Amino acid sequence: MLRHFVFTAAAALMAGQALAAEAGKVIFVAGAAQVGGKAAQLNGTVQEGDLLHTGADGYVYVKTLDNGLFILRPNTEARIVSYHIDAANPSNTRIKLELLNGVARSQSGDAVKLARQNFRFNTPVAAIGVRGTDFTVFTDKDTSRVAVVAGAITISGFVGGCRAEGSGPCEGAAARELSAAQKGQLLQIQRGQGAAQLLNSPSLLPDVVAPPHVDEPSGKGSSTVGATEPSLDAKKNLTLQAQLPLINSSVPQPPVTPVLPVTPPPVVEVQAPQVVSWGRWEKVIDKAPNSTLDKAGATRVASNEVYVLFRSDAGAPYVLPERGNAGFALSSSEAYVRDTVTLARTAASLSNGQLNVDFGRASYTTSFDVLDQGSSYKMATFGNVAKDGTFNSSNQFALPSNMQINGALSGDGTASYLFQGLLTSRRVISGVTVWAPTVAR
Repeated sequence: MLRHFVFTAAAALMAGQALAAEAGKVIFVAGAAQVGGKAAQLNGTVQEGDLLHTGADGYVYVKTLDNGLFILRPNTEARIVSYHIDAANPSNTRIKLELLNGVARSQSGDAVKLARQNFRFNTPVAAIGVRGTDFTVFTDKDTSRVAVVAGAITISGFVGGCRAEGSGPCEGAAARELSAAQKGQLLQIQRGQGAAQLLNSPSLLPDVVAPPHVDEPSGKGSSTVGATEPSLDAKKNLTLQAQLPLINSSVPQPPVTPVLPVTPPPVVEVQAPQVVSWGRWEKVIDKAPNSTLDKAGATRVASNEVYVLFRSDAGAPYVLPERGNAGFALSSSEAYVRDTVTLARTAASLSNGQLNVDFGRASYTTSFDVLDQGSSYKMATFGNVAKDGTFNSSNQFALPSNMQINGALSGDGTASYLFQGLLTSRRVISGVTVWAPTVAR
C-alpha cells in the first residue's frame, strides 16, 4: 500500500510538472511586478499558467522559449496559458497568451512564425491571431483595442464557432484584419459583438493608454531581444547582459536563414481625424451665445433656432466604413421647448438615448425621451448616412419619425446632431445631442 501511495504521489508530481512547463524568462523588470504571485525577478522562470501582474509603475518583459517577447505595461494582468513548441513538427506547436486587463505587447517568436495557425492571444471579449506579428493590445472586461507595430493581425469576437477555449485564430465571417501599414488606426471590439470596428482615433491607441517604457524595443528591427537591442534599465543592464548568454544557451536555436536587405517603405504622416463640435449662436433662457454661425477653420454642418454644428477643416476626412454596426449612448445634451403662442421658452431634459448606425446599409435609427414640465415624450427618427458621415432625417412625418435631425459622425468615434420636433400642437422642442460609442461590431 505504501509503495502504491509513493508511486501515485510521484506520478501526480510528474503530471503537475508537465502541466507547468517553462514558457520563458524575465529579462527586464521595473517597479511593482509579480510572476505567479511572487515578486518578479530578473532571469526568473515563467511557467505555463503563471499569472503576470504589474502595479501602477510596473513593467515586465518575458523572453519566450522561441525568442519572442511578451511585455506587460503598468496596471496589467496577463497569463501565458500554454507554450508548447515542437520544432520537428511545427503543426504540433500550441501557443496561447491571455490578457485579462491592461496593456500588453506581443512580438512573435520563431515557433509562432512557423505555426501561426496554432497561436492565439485572448482577451475577455476577443481572440487575436497573427500573420508573423508585433502588436499591442488594451483591454478591460468589456472592450479590447489592438494596434499593429509590424506585420498583421486578425481579430474576432467570441461568437459563432469562435470560443475562448479554442486555439489558433478565428477565421469566420466576423474576423477583421489590421496591418502595420494602417498606421495610427486600431480595431476595437466590445463584449458580445462579433466583428471589430476600424477606428482612426490616436487617443485610443494602447501606446497612449499605457505608454511604453523608455527602453522598450522600438519594433523597427528584429523582434527578438539581444545585445543589439537598446539598453534596458541602467541599474539592471550589467546583470541583464551577463544573463543573456545563459538565456540564449537554454533555448534551442533554429537554423539561421540569411535575410536579404529590404528597402523600408516611406514614412506616411498620419493626420488626426476631423472632429465635430457645436455651439450656441443665440441666447436661450439663461444661456448666453458662445458661437456664431461661422467658425474659422471649420465648416458648418447644420444649424437650428439656437444651435450650430461644425466639422473641422483640418485633419483626415471621415470615411464611412463599408460594413459593421455601431451603437452610441447619449453623452450630453441641451434642449429647450418654445410655446408657439406665448413664445416663452423652458428648459427640457433628455434620457434613454439610443443611436445605432448600420454601416453596410449606410443608415441609422435614433430615439430619446424628453421630460418637459412633468410630462414625458418619446422622440425618434431614422434615415441614411452619407459617405462623409453626415446624416439627416428621411421624413419627419413617416412613423415612427416625429422629429427632424441633422448631424455627423466624428473621426474621434463620437457623433453629434441637432434636432427639432413637436411635443404638442403648440410646444416645439429644439436641441443638440452628443453621443459616445458603446457598441462596435
